[in-house]
Amino acid sequence: MPPDYHTHTPLCHHAEGLPRDYAEAAKRLGLPELGLSDHSPMREYFDDWRMGWEDFPRYLEMVDEARAEFPDLPIRLGLEVDFLEGGEAWIEELSTKANFDYLIGSVHYLAPGWDVDNPKHLSKFAECGVEEVWSRYFEVYEKMIRSRLFDFVGHPDLPKKFGHRPEGDLRRFYEPVVQALADTGTAYEINTAGLRKDAQELYPAVGFVELAFEAGVPLLINSDAHKPEEVGANFAEAMAVARGVGYEGSVWFEGRKGRVVGF
Repeated sequence: MPPDYHTHTPLCHHAEGLPRDYAEAAKRLGLPELGLSDHSPMREYFDDWRMGWEDFPRYLEMVDEARAEFPDLPIRLGLEVDFLEGGEAWIEELSTKANFDYLIGSVHYLAPGWDVDNPKHLSKFAECGVEEVWSRYFEVYEKMIRSRLFDFVGHPDLPKKFGHRPEGDLRRFYEPVVQALADTGTAYEINTAGLRKDAQELYPAVGFVELAFEAGVPLLINSDAHKPEEVGANFAEAMAVARGVGYEGSVWFEGRKGRVVGF
């Protein structure tokens, strides 16, 4: 099995379990590595589902505690970082605050105060139209990739979380993003959390994975675990999809350098 690099901690206010609990779950499953990647702080208060800047030292401590308790399990340090247009300087500064193994780039916000995966804003899909929501999301997602600030990018088709998909061939959304991944040499993840949401589908859909493989884009397989029992969840399904389109391995990270390891 590949490592699981997309996991969270209670510091983000919507996850359960300490890093040591995630490490224990990874050991039990036989994962070769584990990565912690909680939602990154902003310079100042931004929303209620990420760690505050004052919590960041504790985050580093918790990762170190897990490493000390499980010395034979490589535990990688990461963050899931929101890409906000105009916020690139903060991301660059944040990347210097610790010896990170990777940074995950994610798009949640389509406008100030509108995080597309938040059930509080479900009415936006009706107000704006599903086509417009997807168009805006993938436009920002491409900009995130082309910023070259991240080691890999997360849940590429997140707007389908609640089951909203535009009509027709969705490759019109995928193709510019896959091209950006290929142009910048950026990896993406198959994120199994979509199977636990209303979407009932991996992030991203198989059609995206097919295009990415054809373009030579590397991938990771991650759970986006928000509780220890979700570590490694549905990896067999994700690996079957990856193998089915031709992938033979995934990217492992250390010190912000990736290498492909077979699975």
